[in-house]
Amino acid sequence: MPDIRDASIVARNSDAKLVMRPVSPHLGIYRWPITMVASILNRATGIALSVGSLLLVWWLVAAASGPQPFAAVQGFVASPLGLLMLLGWTASLFYHFFGGIRHLVWDAGHGLQKTDLNWVTYVILALTLAATILVWLVGYLSVAV
Repeated sequence: MPDIRDASIVARNSDAKLVMRPVSPHLGIYRWPITMVASILNRATGIALSVGSLLLVWWLVAAASGPQPFAAVQGFVASPLGLLMLLGWTASLFYHFFGGIRHLVWDAGHGLQKTDLNWVTYVILALTLAATILVWLVGYLSVAV
């Protein structure tokens, strides 16, 4: 397999001579830094929170509409798809929360050194995982009793 980092195109310079020009970096050779992934994930979790809020509004409207609509929504929420959506919404909530705290710390002028950026991102991912597991464990144990 050829080395894709040597990718180039043939073009003409201003003197009309043929020259080899490098191809712009692309996903095949560009490695995403964890801070870039965290930034994209922060935006994606914001969208997921909006969609999850629609599910919450649906649940509240059904609760106000009577026992039959509420039972229908509860049936959906208790389904595997509904539980997966709730799990994703919970993880999105915690990631966005901890990411927001990170941005508040950055706004105060702290943690902006290059050495701090990566490990703080990993801490936020670990806190998100721990908080999501904790909430679901407490929820499961409270329903199981």
